[in-house]
Amino acid sequence: MTQVKEARFETLEMKRQHYSMIINGERVDGAETFTTYNPATGEKIATVAKATIEDAEKAILAARQSFDYGKWKKSPINKRSRVLNKIAGIMRARFNELVELEILDSGKSLSAAQGQVMQAIEDFEFYAGAIVGHRGNVNNVPGQFQNVAEKEPVGVCAQIIPWNYPLMMAAWKIAPAIATGCSIVVKPATLTPLTAIVLGEICIEAGVPEGVVNILPGAGSSVGNYLVEHEKVDKVAFTGSTPIGKNIMEKASQTLKRVTLELGGKSPNIVFEDADIDAAVDGSLFGIFYNTGQSCEARSRLYIHESIYETFMEKFVEKTKKLQLGDPFNKTTHIGAVISEEQLKVIDGYVQSAKEEGATIVTGGKVAEIEGFEAGYWYEPTVITNVHHDMKVVKEEIFGPVVVVMPFKDEKEAVKLANDSEYGLGSALWTKDYARATRVSKQIEAGIVMVNCPFSAFPGTPFGGYKQSGFGRELCIETLDLYTETKSIISYFGSRPLNPFGL
Repeated sequence: MTQVKEARFETLEMKRQHYSMIINGERVDGAETFTTYNPATGEKIATVAKATIEDAEKAILAARQSFDYGKWKKSPINKRSRVLNKIAGIMRARFNELVELEILDSGKSLSAAQGQVMQAIEDFEFYAGAIVGHRGNVNNVPGQFQNVAEKEPVGVCAQIIPWNYPLMMAAWKIAPAIATGCSIVVKPATLTPLTAIVLGEICIEAGVPEGVVNILPGAGSSVGNYLVEHEKVDKVAFTGSTPIGKNIMEKASQTLKRVTLELGGKSPNIVFEDADIDAAVDGSLFGIFYNTGQSCEARSRLYIHESIYETFMEKFVEKTKKLQLGDPFNKTTHIGAVISEEQLKVIDGYVQSAKEEGATIVTGGKVAEIEGFEAGYWYEPTVITNVHHDMKVVKEEIFGPVVVVMPFKDEKEAVKLANDSEYGLGSALWTKDYARATRVSKQIEAGIVMVNCPFSAFPGTPFGGYKQSGFGRELCIETLDLYTETKSIISYFGSRPLNPFGL
């Protein structure tokens, strides 16, 4: 293993030919590397140091030592807050570079990358402020006693990042963890490791002490599992598929780690007869096709009241056909590339299964041919009708630009259809009736309900799911509780000594 030490740790040019791990405040390269590719073109971007079990052990020990013996967890909250704001400041100064790197690594469109990088910046700004008020409290108890409930960082946290929102999801996890004083080991997705590595570099440049933030690009099957099972890791935060989440929960239970899981989804989108149809069409279009449909809360089940079904579908399909695929750096592009050839086959497999089960492909339904991007991974925006709830495309998460559409008769049926899923992450409804919006929102079994709105997440709004979409909430003040322990200190201030036994 070779290590590159620098007198002053600064972020290098973001777009470069090789990216190192970050362990104990140093850029580290081991014996192995892997190559990351641009999904839009199939071209090589860079080589990346591939973490091994030995690297993971060193990163965990660095995090453990920084937490047990370092100054970060004991540093004044206002100091941590200043560092988080400095991280955000560096990110703002290098916004365009971060956007470019995110597009190259993930194939997403320019507008999507810009929005996600901006939210990542705002996450650090949000937690820089939120941590200031997160100090515990003094409770009144009977008699001459005082109870102080203090908040203390939970310890060393393993954070496993998905490939669909590489930088934004890293920010969602890193910001609250270091705000509370935890030390972390981050494992970015193998398909999209670059911006997470750069974010780790920025954290160190901004003043996060060595060992507090460690970044380990590598395989989840080896490095990820090692982090989850390690006895010196106190908490695991994971965003990804439900099957992997279940596996992580099982492994983490052996050492009773704290666990936060943000998992899969099959989110319903309900359009009532009194909705503003044009707004509902535009919002529903964004709800499923944003980020190429590669979103855990993508509204992939679309329920339309039967009285407006034909009118809605005519407009929805017409606009779906107008969506632009192509150069992710072009401002007019709506839909970027699918992340990999493997995922492209998964998406098409679901669409073919729908055909075999008797569904109708209204538009799309096949791999897209994009001039100049023939070696990339593209799939046409796809609308499927004549489906029922026993079909795979209705029950299972596809994670691509595919939506299934069904009519419904009344509010009761709409709620029943929406809740007929093992998932419960996002949901949306469109109506001008405030009473109905409130009534239906309270009945939907999901962690997020979007009313006349296509957006699911802003800093300060709890994000997380019901049922098999996981548990715990990210992006909000309550997230700080997931990275802290509450210590109850009871003090007696009476003038006479206590003698409970009366002896």
